[in-house]
Amino acid sequence: MGVPTAIRSERDCAGRARSAGSFVVVLGVLAAAFAVTAYVVPRSARGPGTGQPAAASVAPAAVRTVDHSVVYELLGAHGARNVTYAAAGSTLTQQTEVATPWSTQFTRVGPAGRTEFYSVAARNPGPGALRCRIVVDGVVVAEKTETQPGRLFSCAV
Repeated sequence: MGVPTAIRSERDCAGRARSAGSFVVVLGVLAAAFAVTAYVVPRSARGPGTGQPAAASVAPAAVRTVDHSVVYELLGAHGARNVTYAAAGSTLTQQTEVATPWSTQFTRVGPAGRTEFYSVAARNPGPGALRCRIVVDGVVVAEKTETQPGRLFSCAV
């Protein structure tokens, strides 16, 4: 008489094979995800690799500045209303009503080579023409004339 041996049913073996297969699939998905992540993440985001020197810090270069002499002018027979202009430091300045001829002068300091913005706007109270002019460093850079009464217009560069 011998000891009875346990015989597993085919159903038991099939379940075990399925769970082993699932484990292999999960391992495969994780390996693929790791490989894709390692490929997609740029090398710079992971820091310097071995044998690569760290980037040296660079001191900012000194910026050369220039001064510009700016003159805004309004010329006409009947003054101007709602005068608005960009002054030193690009601050916006407004005056309700001015007598003509009118002008304002200021110095604007800025980085060399940078394009500066200059603007003056006014309403022509009419009748007659109202002319605006912008002079930078002695050179007229914008000029415009409005003849229609009540119309708002501007000179800008």
